[in-house]
Amino acid sequence: MLIYRNYDQAQLDAQYNNRAAVPDHTRWTERWPKASEEARAQLGGRYDVPYGRGERQTLDIFPVGQKRSPVLIFIHGGYWRTLNKDAFSWIATSYVRAGIAFVAVGYPLCPTVTLDALTESVREAVGWIYRNAATFGGDPARLHISGHSAGGHLTAMMLSTDWAARGLPDGTLKGGCAISGIYDLEPIRLCFLNADVRLTPDMVQRNSPLRVLPSASPPLILTVGGRETDEFQRQQALYGDAWRAAGLPLGIVPAPADQHFSIVDRFADPSHELFQTVRRQISGEP
Repeated sequence: MLIYRNYDQAQLDAQYNNRAAVPDHTRWTERWPKASEEARAQLGGRYDVPYGRGERQTLDIFPVGQKRSPVLIFIHGGYWRTLNKDAFSWIATSYVRAGIAFVAVGYPLCPTVTLDALTESVREAVGWIYRNAATFGGDPARLHISGHSAGGHLTAMMLSTDWAARGLPDGTLKGGCAISGIYDLEPIRLCFLNADVRLTPDMVQRNSPLRVLPSASPPLILTVGGRETDEFQRQQALYGDAWRAAGLPLGIVPAPADQHFSIVDRFADPSHELFQTVRRQISGEP
């Protein structure tokens, strides 16, 4: 029986099972925490800084040692139910060396919280960073946001947020980069992931970036690995088309050789087009 589009249950589950799609995924998932320990030892910074009252509502801040530096916020993936910010400190190294402060966001996970609450927690983190950027040498007028997988979804949701309703400027975020993101949550509601994410149709509507496009936005960069599943390719294509149709500024960086895990390396590789495009966005270069 078809569950979604032309997929039966097993086929739909396979489209969103990234670890099964990349059998050697441990090459990345085991390396990242070790590289992050080394990065924290070398860079220094402020770790596990609370932005809310919850246990996982904390930030890791990697300043650049100068005042009024731009700030790149990073939201980790894990399908809203696994992983944590600690495994992604290694990304900070390249950005700090480029003069960009890096802030990794932690957030509560499903099923302990709903996706509504999780998304709101990330909004709290952005608000905290805006209000406190000067305490670590960051410029609150130059905040950019990024994220991978579920973090790509959350990045897009932050760009659709009404910041004025939360007491912040309309232009709180100056740009974004969503990596291998999920922009319509309906297939998530229908696949194996929903045992933990627990989406309802109303939650899909509220939390799908494709369904809550902003009327105005700073520039957005999208990228997805060329070796990712058809559904990840389709998700980005639909969102990119909708973003353009709304007249919103968009750049797409191809990554034809990458799958769902290796593409994160590109985000932190100064020689790769993805890193260079993000750096140009942050510096205001064309």
